[in-house]
Amino acid sequence: MTEKQMLERIVINPNVMVGKPVIKGTRLTVEYIVGLLAHGATFDEIIQEYQGLTAEDIQACLLFATKSLESTAFMPLEAEPA
Repeated sequence: MTEKQMLERIVINPNVMVGKPVIKGTRLTVEYIVGLLAHGATFDEIIQEYQGLTAEDIQACLLFATKSLESTAFMPLEAEPA
């Protein structure tokens, strides 16, 4: 599957979840799925919990998040101790 095809799984509609990026055909936001992964959920656990979701949908969330961060400049939230 190409990168373009993966990203087509993610849609943004101002009438769905206040315009947050979601997995096409669901109300599951990219933020929510990435958060589940960050807290230790596995692909299999997420797929079991949300029937109809695929590993490719989860991968699309990760790709979307990666692409979203590519051009972002970060500044430290607080200074590191010397």
